[in-house]
Amino acid sequence: MHYQAINLNEELSTFTDLWSPKVIAEMNDYQFKLVKIAGDFIWHEHQGTDKVFMVLEGEMFIDFRDGRVKISKGEMFIVPGGAEQKPFAEKECHIMLVEPRGVVNTGGTESE
Repeated sequence: MHYQAINLNEELSTFTDLWSPKVIAEMNDYQFKLVKIAGDFIWHEHQGTDKVFMVLEGEMFIDFRDGRVKISKGEMFIVPGGAEQKPFAEKECHIMLVEPRGVVNTGGTESE
C-alpha cells in the first residue's frame, strides 16, 4: 500500500475556476471536495443530506431564509439537509466540502 498525505494547497493551485468543486478524496460513501468561490451562488437545498463547509482561506457566508452564518478561515459549518441556502463570498474564498457521493452542488435547482 502507498501512503501519501494530500496537500490541500497543491490541489488548490491546480485550478482557478469558481464554484466548480473538485473531488480530492473519498471515504466510504463521502467525497472531500475543494472549491474556490467568489460572489453569489443560487438559492438551493439538499434534501436528505447534510453538507459540511470548511473554510481554508478567506471567509464566506451562507444565507438562510431566516438568518445568516459567517464562516472564517479555520472554521466549519454543517448545513442541515433540506435547509434552503445561498452561499456567497465577498472575496475569493477556498473551501472544502464534505458530502455524500453523487450530491449535485445546486441540490438539483436549475440555473443559468
